[in-house]
Amino acid sequence: MKLFDYMEKYDYEQVVVCQDKNSGLKAIIAIHDTTLGPALGGLRMWTYASEEEAFEDALRLARGMTYKAAAAGLNLGGGKTVLIGDPKKDKSEALFRSLGRYIEGLNGRYITAEDVGTNVEDMDLIHLETKYVTGISPAFGSSGNPSPVTAFGVYKGMKAAAKEAFGSDSLDGLVVAVQGVGNVAYSMCEYLHKENVKLIVTDINEENLQRAVNDFGAIRVSPEEIYDVECDIFAPCALGGIINDNTIERLKCKVVAGSANNQLREDRHGDMLEARGMVYAPDYVINAGGLINVADELQGYNPERAMKKVEAIYDSILRVFEIAKRDGIPSYQAADRMAEERIASLRQSRSTFLQTERHSLNQR
Repeated sequence: MKLFDYMEKYDYEQVVVCQDKNSGLKAIIAIHDTTLGPALGGLRMWTYASEEEAFEDALRLARGMTYKAAAAGLNLGGGKTVLIGDPKKDKSEALFRSLGRYIEGLNGRYITAEDVGTNVEDMDLIHLETKYVTGISPAFGSSGNPSPVTAFGVYKGMKAAAKEAFGSDSLDGLVVAVQGVGNVAYSMCEYLHKENVKLIVTDINEENLQRAVNDFGAIRVSPEEIYDVECDIFAPCALGGIINDNTIERLKCKVVAGSANNQLREDRHGDMLEARGMVYAPDYVINAGGLINVADELQGYNPERAMKKVEAIYDSILRVFEIAKRDGIPSYQAADRMAEERIASLRQSRSTFLQTERHSLNQR
């Protein structure tokens, strides 16, 4: 890939390539935008097929974090780290401490957290070398498992989407089809069950599936059947890219709202949902609870304060729908516009301030 061309196209600020022969470290830190504040984004450890694939993933994910933080109203930018390696066999103290030293060298421009392939124990090792890490053990003042907080945000966002679609944010008596009932979705189902929602669930993990059946009286269906069930809300909570040419025609719902990342296979699939009259709650807005939660650690973690901020996802989703109506665009585009408008506003404010300062200096 032509790295500088790609960076210029999407206005990236910095890419740091990290290598340590002794520990086997091969990592890429991508910083997309720090207009709103330091870049925060997780550390993903994966067996990439090529170095180019790793670069592309780091860049794509970093840009996504900029939009997620901006849309959530956080004073943070977007960044991401990818670590090339097998999380099942390549982890070591030396590896993560080496990466921690690279992060420390950025002097707060980038703050990391756990992501796919990494966990709290890995963050604790990084913490030995730098303070610029979140999602560490609660003993260090961290927030612990973010899944229940993320789930609460998705639940509040789902209520906002229901208000847009049905005229009321009450979920009482609605049917919600949940694709994937892992940690986040299970906690989400707890909230839905308390509001008398009828749950239809699927998962490739039998234990997850049976737990939802036992605890919430959910109806189970096969992974392929979930697209065809009659429901009010379809909640993608597993893999990305599942809103696509093959599934959209099969969905029998009014709302699409769930915790999965990158739900649209392509942007045009958001257009297709719009054309079919479906209300789509953009994924990076509705699932921002985990990010909001770990961001609160930077101020000294306060669970009540964090949950109050996560609750505001309800208002963020409603704001997306307002922009969509204002500009005559699908909700996925409205989410981008909401984030971009916030960043542009601050950039303009800073530019005006600097111009005023320069003029004042010239007058002295």
